[in-house]
Amino acid sequence: MSVLISAPRGTRDVAPSESYKWHFVENTARSVAADFGFSEIRFPTFEHTELFIRGVGDTTDVVQKEMYTFTDKGGRSISLRPEGTASVVRSFLENSLYAPGLPCKMYYIVPNFRYEKPQAGRLREHHQFGVECFGSDRPEADAEIISLAAEYLRRLGVKNVELELNSIGCSRCRPAYHAALKDYFRARESELCDTCRDRLERNPMRILDCKSEPCRAAAAGAPLVTDYLCADCREHFETLQNLLSANGTAFKVNPRIVRGLDYYSRTVFEFVSSAIGAQGTVIGGGRYDGLVSQLGGTPTPALGFGSGIERMLLVMEAEGIVIPRPQAVSVFVACQSGEALTAVSALVNSLRRIGVSAECDLMGRSLKAQMKYAGKNARFTVVVGQSELESGEASIKDMATGETRACPLTADAIAAAVNMISPEA
Repeated sequence: MSVLISAPRGTRDVAPSESYKWHFVENTARSVAADFGFSEIRFPTFEHTELFIRGVGDTTDVVQKEMYTFTDKGGRSISLRPEGTASVVRSFLENSLYAPGLPCKMYYIVPNFRYEKPQAGRLREHHQFGVECFGSDRPEADAEIISLAAEYLRRLGVKNVELELNSIGCSRCRPAYHAALKDYFRARESELCDTCRDRLERNPMRILDCKSEPCRAAAAGAPLVTDYLCADCREHFETLQNLLSANGTAFKVNPRIVRGLDYYSRTVFEFVSSAIGAQGTVIGGGRYDGLVSQLGGTPTPALGFGSGIERMLLVMEAEGIVIPRPQAVSVFVACQSGEALTAVSALVNSLRRIGVSAECDLMGRSLKAQMKYAGKNARFTVVVGQSELESGEASIKDMATGETRACPLTADAIAAAVNMISPEA
């Protein structure tokens, strides 16, 4: 079949045959977030471009190269959301979400948009589970966010991951580290890519996050940020490590983690999978204590993480995790004769009203064809014809076991019979 229009490059459809996998991941995310006291927030797909320039940072690849930005009919610069945190902070301030008291704990499951080379687990439209917590500057909050991420992975069944942890300091201790990085990279400026030469004076830490092989080689001997932490940052980082150890959360300190966005401070972390190669980070996050004030609010400590759903599904597939596939419907009511058509339609809708998923034929199939369809798509079948209408009784067949049970031809009786045959149905 010739298709006149295809999906844009870097996007993909999720067909009904695989959407149940997404439901499993999303429902797990919602469940674990709720268990940690987080509530869902929803926000626009597009924002004023200035939000991301100020929030994400004008030295980042996201802002410089990857945003979908356009001018609307009112002459305003608008961008599709490249990440969730800036939008949550904007909503936190605009809607006074701090008013009921802190901490303010929120989660979201949203699509994000970045113009980059499409590859496995990295699409131009990708979906993200994220959490944000506002109000606490204590390491206990860091430990809770990391514990939430670890529990999310545990409930999904993902095992081959390692937590990597770092502290990138604060506004007091980072200037000395920046100065040390500038001195180091100035001596190697000829080895850097054009983008990193531009970063050298404005934000030298971003060079450590460059994926270019020459830049990675040049950065191999760069000073470590952990050697420049002030006393407060060092104490915060050490307490966090003690809390994680007490919680039974394994980790390793990786001084090279800086994350890719400018708003991070102090704690940064990644959960890295060994199952899918180089693009193995399945959860990444940390603190952004200065972002609220940077966007015009009262200084408020905050932290969170983001986790790509497409990449998580890749990891689960690579680890051989089988996601349970739900039965399409519980009961298929087959119509044996034209006289039964009205009764079948009414019965199916009565079943639905009492919470039993049910279907009937919409294609005018023969009874044999209906049963063949039901065998693929339903757990139970009920055949209704003239004799069933006259007797007020029908037989329910379990398509998995072949077991048959007689019952009155009413929605309540069929629901009860279904539960007796198979309580999980």
